[in-house]
Amino acid sequence: MDEQLRVTDCERCGGLVDSRSRIVNGVGPTDADLLFVGEAPGAQEDQEGEPFVGRSGDVLDEALRDAGLARPDVRITNCVRCRPPENRDPTSEELENCRGYLETEIDRVDPEVIVTLGKVPSEHLLERDVAVTSEAGELFDAQVAGETRRVLVSVHPAATLYDRSQEATFAATIERAGEFTDGGDQARLGEF
Repeated sequence: MDEQLRVTDCERCGGLVDSRSRIVNGVGPTDADLLFVGEAPGAQEDQEGEPFVGRSGDVLDEALRDAGLARPDVRITNCVRCRPPENRDPTSEELENCRGYLETEIDRVDPEVIVTLGKVPSEHLLERDVAVTSEAGELFDAQVAGETRRVLVSVHPAATLYDRSQEATFAATIERAGEFTDGGDQARLGEF
């Protein structure tokens, strides 16, 4: 764990400080080829201190497995590190308050591709409106902290729980993400 990527004390967003039980930092290797970015911790993430646990995490883990990837080999983080009350989307001010932490994490990890899980992180990093369901699986170049980064848009794993028609789109996007890993193609050879 790179201690420089851990946020241990932040009080920039009063409302989030009041609603969180802990700061939820990113997990996974600090040199991962794939960096998955969600919007903010939910109740279970806030309780356990790790992003994408619970039902959404199970969906993500299963898609990673199906693509020949493993959760311990990818990095998973959020745009905002504290849980918004009542599971609301983070505000633009909260996103901006946490932006430096996210940019530092992206810079230090230096992933081959950033996979945005849902509308909020997609719009936050691409800095434009994103039609996630129609743009899922597409790769874009984005300026993040002065560097050009490849961003792969994905629907949120939870979308597949509420709309089964999103399952194939999500699986195909995670499969495409796997193409950007050192062992991506090699890992899948064992399946044949």
